[in-house]
Amino acid sequence: MSFIELSGVSYCYDASGKKGQPALDGVDLAVERGEFVAVLGANGSGKSTLARHLNGLLLPTEGVCLVDGLDTRDINDCRCVRQRVGMVFQNPDNQIIAATVEDDVAFGPENLGVPPAEIRERVREALCAVQMEDYRLYAPHHLSGGQKQRIAIAGVLAMRTQCLVLDEATAMLDPVGRREVMETVRRLSAQGITIILITHFIEEAAVADRIVLMGAGRITADGTPREILEDRSLLEAHGLAMPFAASLTERLRSRGLMLPRDVLFREELVEALCPSN
Repeated sequence: MSFIELSGVSYCYDASGKKGQPALDGVDLAVERGEFVAVLGANGSGKSTLARHLNGLLLPTEGVCLVDGLDTRDINDCRCVRQRVGMVFQNPDNQIIAATVEDDVAFGPENLGVPPAEIRERVREALCAVQMEDYRLYAPHHLSGGQKQRIAIAGVLAMRTQCLVLDEATAMLDPVGRREVMETVRRLSAQGITIILITHFIEEAAVADRIVLMGAGRITADGTPREILEDRSLLEAHGLAMPFAASLTERLRSRGLMLPRDVLFREELVEALCPSN
């Protein structure tokens, strides 16, 4: 059994019972433990609705969502599901509630009834994991947007979560903040934490192990970053553009330069244009 399994999951926000276009429409998805999956799609594709099903914030109108074998619809499993899957949302200011960084990171474990000595150790480990240990006594409002999101991630890690879901977590950040958060995400992935990254930024999706492409509430493609991001027609059909390096490589090839077809990252294009050997 996969760590996360969705089978025939549909969801409609209209509580009136009227039929309409569902936000999710018969989604089947499996995520293995330790996998780094990017869920990519334009606004309105169903990405965020999918994310909120992964720890029971939303429950399927139809179908089943299982987390580590636990059914999100079962009220008795709800707490266990949310301990396994932690969420980080768009706006960092909406996720921080305490007067100091270390108090904010400690909030989750305190509500779980974790003993004080263990809470202190969890806070220390979580802040080290996001490289924010030197800021533990800072007031959060003195931090940058990227730093605040790293604190939000630390708060999830302090609960010993097994999976981190980031729902457009870099959408409100400047380029520096986005880079800080993505560097943190890649380190956590390397440590074996399951990552599900909800994004519309092509360059962020490119660093995942796998990309799930969504449109109109359905999964329309599922493959490696190279399989998905080098397919111009597929991306354009979803209102997305190719990564800059891949698009530039395609244009240079059309003008006669002998470049490989599978360039995805800027570093690969630089190496192709200026070989180090």
